[in-house]
Formats: sequence, C-alpha cells, structure tokens
Amino acid sequence: MPHGYSQYTISANKSASKRLVGVALGRACIASGVSVADVAEQFGVSRQTVYNWFEGRHDPRPELLRDIEAYVARLTR
Repeated sequence: MPHGYSQYTISANKSASKRLVGVALGRACIASGVSVADVAEQFGVSRQTVYNWFEGRHDPRPELLRDIEAYVARLTR
C-alpha cells in the first residue's frame, strides 16, 4: 500500500467522482506517496478531514480550494 494508505481508502478514492477537488488531491497524493499527515499539516486540518476529502465524503472549505488546486498541480507535474 502506498505510504500507508489502506486498500479501503485507495478503493474509495478510485470510485469517487474525479471532479471533486479532494478526490483529485487524494489521487495525486496516493500516486506521489504524500502522507495524509503531511496534507493535514499543509492545510491546517485533521487527518480525518483529509481522508474525507480523498474519499469524496466532504469538500474542502472554499477558502482552501485555490491552494489545494495549486498543490495538486505541483504533485502532478
């Protein structure tokens, strides 16, 4: 499992809508080996919040969207 991601998280991320910013973030982090703890620290949220984003359960707060999109762009270059 890449960087400690459970099979459940990977599967939930793959089946969630690609259009969601949090899901795109999850795909980029899983592929790049960036940990949930690193993402949580980067955006000042809990690890559970990051898991919820990755799995498409919740959307990031609007004020974080631009920063998250830029982070995804850096990871996917």
